[in-house]
Amino acid sequence: MTAGVRLDLHVHSRHSPDSRVPVADLVARAAAIGLRGLALTDHNSVAGHAELRALAAAHPTLLLLPGVEVSTADGHLLGYGVDAAPPPRRDLESTADWIRDHGGEPVIAHPFRWRHGAGGRLTAVAHVAGIEGRNAHTSARANRRAEEWAALRLLAATGGSDAHRLEEVGRAATVFPEPVDGVDDLLEAIRAARTTGVGSSLTLGGRIGWLVSNGAQYLRRGLRPV
Repeated sequence: MTAGVRLDLHVHSRHSPDSRVPVADLVARAAAIGLRGLALTDHNSVAGHAELRALAAAHPTLLLLPGVEVSTADGHLLGYGVDAAPPPRRDLESTADWIRDHGGEPVIAHPFRWRHGAGGRLTAVAHVAGIEGRNAHTSARANRRAEEWAALRLLAATGGSDAHRLEEVGRAATVFPEPVDGVDDLLEAIRAARTTGVGSSLTLGGRIGWLVSNGAQYLRRGLRPV
């Protein structure tokens, strides 16, 4: 067991429509930069979970958490510890219920991002285990608001890079201050709000570049949202 472990709890692989990174490369990158592990959170898909399980067996010192990022009708929601993807485009509250009913924990993703964020109304009342307080693809102001709501509601504050490219892994992460040893411990720490989000936020220049990149991907997808 290791205290103070750091994991990137929001990464995307080739199983997301807006990423081409193999799961194995994400795991190797996390280990190379000193992370203890990551959560695979592809958009509305758990297609990478079989690869993640094989990698976990091959790398027993890493903590690899199965997850998903669900496109709800109210914004994006992270689900940790589930082995299936919830139906997309349903309301956030019922999607959170679905995740809990299937043994996982729901965390609101980047709630104050202008696109795909749940916003203040739902962040204040949604029945979730945590709020993503540090997202490396989100502005510092939006991240501060998310951190404030996590603290106000006494919920877990998590962090993740929201990586869609390999070099983005680890730019934000979640610190688990107490010893954790496996997926069950990670989920319990989130339930008990024993986490902290750390890392960088999106700068103005980064935001412009991200908007351009996202716009190009949106056109390539035939104007289909993620």
